[in-house]
Amino acid sequence: MDAQRLKDNFAKVAQHGDAVALFFYSHLFLAHPELRDMFPVAMATTRDRLLSALGQIVSDADNVDALVPYLRDLGRDHRKFGAVAGHFPAVGASLVATLEYFSGRDWTEELRRDWTEAYTLVAGGMSEATEAMEGPAWWDATVTGFERRTMDIAVLRVAPSQPYPYQPGQSASLECDVRPRLWRFYSMANAPREDGTLDFHVRAVDGGGVSSVLGRYLPIGSRLRLGPPIGSFTFDAASRRDVVMAAGGTGLAPLKAITEQVASMGSPPRVHLLFGARTAEELYDLPQLEKMAAASPWLTVTACVSDEPCGYEQGTVADVMARCGTWQAWDAYVCGSSGMVAATTRYLAAAGTPRERIFV
Repeated sequence: MDAQRLKDNFAKVAQHGDAVALFFYSHLFLAHPELRDMFPVAMATTRDRLLSALGQIVSDADNVDALVPYLRDLGRDHRKFGAVAGHFPAVGASLVATLEYFSGRDWTEELRRDWTEAYTLVAGGMSEATEAMEGPAWWDATVTGFERRTMDIAVLRVAPSQPYPYQPGQSASLECDVRPRLWRFYSMANAPREDGTLDFHVRAVDGGGVSSVLGRYLPIGSRLRLGPPIGSFTFDAASRRDVVMAAGGTGLAPLKAITEQVASMGSPPRVHLLFGARTAEELYDLPQLEKMAAASPWLTVTACVSDEPCGYEQGTVADVMARCGTWQAWDAYVCGSSGMVAATTRYLAAAGTPRERIFV
């Protein structure tokens, strides 16, 4: 398999945008109409995720250490759709047909062999995870708490019907009865508790099929389903270095969970958590963070506001981080919007923090 040839071909195919995923799913459902019921009625988000997943897989085609964990997460997550190993050949055939169509005259037998080999690797990794996974394909859960923090941000507490094993920093896909077969990923905002409850920080997005329901009002007692926990954005407990965390908006959720994990350590490292938002109102969890910091001498919390003058640090998280100190000797954890993450990681790298110690 020529990894660079795959990358070059995918870059050209991806220029066709939404048409690629539209062709793929049309081909798949025409050839195998029995698979259509596994997917939501509205396919826009699903189509977006197809291109995103393909891009991730191709970018790591020559990096097995990064690719295999991603494929395992992908396989575990697809169990909730009812995906089994027998479905993978149909998906592979439609994928190759799509790539051939959009490659046009660039398509060659070498590319067909490369893509077939790549997909065999992908399907194998996903099948292995699907078959090896213990426990349910999804967890039923009940909403036990709903707190509206701002006009568009809510904190949701749910109680799974069975123990839900996860690590702080990981995410789960959520589905509600009002939006069947529409799953959206949210990070758990707490370390595991004795009572098994989970908190999620949800920002309602205009037009968002799931966030508009979860983030604006969800009655106590509402039923949800949780997909399996996925992700490698977890705390490196073996490192004894101090930790700087940069959170933008609801990107706070996994960092708060990791902070709670650190609090349970016998000798926690110093943690400096910078929590950024555009306005002071959007610092929706600041009182809880300040309460945690008051009880934890190892924890410092700094609030950052970028778009209005107020009593907090002025500027983006990256701006404030640059003023607060130097972080070359620290481990850094960054979560937020893509722009915020890019700006913060650029600053950290430029300031001398080794890239292998910057976790996003």
